[in-house]
Amino acid sequence: MYAEERQQAMAQLVAEHGRLSVNVLAERYDVTTETVRRDLSALERMGLVRRVHGGAVPSDSLAVIESGLLERDQANTPEKERIARAALDLLPPVGATVLLDAGTTTNRLASLLPRDHRLVLFTHAVPVAARLAGNPQVDLHLLPGRVRLTTQAAVGADTVAAISQLRADVVFLGSNGVTAEHGLSTPDHDEAAVKRALVQSARQVVVLADSSKVGVESPIRFASLAEVDVLITDSGIDPADEAAFAAAGVEVRTA
Repeated sequence: MYAEERQQAMAQLVAEHGRLSVNVLAERYDVTTETVRRDLSALERMGLVRRVHGGAVPSDSLAVIESGLLERDQANTPEKERIARAALDLLPPVGATVLLDAGTTTNRLASLLPRDHRLVLFTHAVPVAARLAGNPQVDLHLLPGRVRLTTQAAVGADTVAAISQLRADVVFLGSNGVTAEHGLSTPDHDEAAVKRALVQSARQVVVLADSSKVGVESPIRFASLAEVDVLITDSGIDPADEAAFAAAGVEVRTA
């Protein structure tokens, strides 16, 4: 089957079923998940499907479909665990200041922070704060704002204003989508504003994103690749994407 025929069949199948995962499509057409992601990106550019976390939905679905925290936490769990462990290598020195974004992988990083490494840590994520509240080596600061139900993270003008007053050594950041062309992106305007402020307030920007996020373009960009220092992902990343990120000056680490 030629690529064009496969893509047409995929578009029709997504339209019939309403939502299909990358893994299901890869098995159906006997191709790699990387090939499916490229096919879905091509179909999205043609307006035939809309890419969402881990798969695709018909283009006439709701303009923005954002999965909840529990659903996302159950996806790609082994990869997220490895990424979080790899991020420990980038912890700044004892006494340094860290910004920790909301997200399922950053939440795992919070649970792995060593109890013999003193840090000053700011977060807007309620689950992250809950995990760190009992860590005696973390000087924990929970940022203000309205808590979104979907991500359980504080957002809004108060959150952005508080972050803008900070200067951190590193931010560990999550993203719904990562591409060379669109950069880092997310579906929600308020989430994007907070993430943008986090990027601007850190000396080093480290993105934690499993390979299912690579090649995905959510509607709202909050950072370009030029603002990213390190991307930690898993071995499922397409070599072409990895090369494009490296060419943009991003250090790519696979866990």
